[in-house]
Amino acid sequence: MDVLKPHSPPLPEFATFISKLDGVNKVDINLVEIDEKTESLKVTLNGSNIKFYALKELMETRGAVIHSVDQVMAEK
Repeated sequence: MDVLKPHSPPLPEFATFISKLDGVNKVDINLVEIDEKTESLKVTLNGSNIKFYALKELMETRGAVIHSVDQVMAEK
């Protein structure tokens, strides 16, 4: 996902926060760009049965916005 967030919380704290969502087993965040007030991130999650809207709401509590979902994989 492409995500835009303010500088706070810092990336390690943000990743740990996201990892607490049910179904998330791994969080991988790459900083793509940084400006005066925000950070553009590439966020990759691994897990099973991750609820997208719950994730979206969780990120929004930290001021982050999902700009796009670039890849999805589903397994049975």
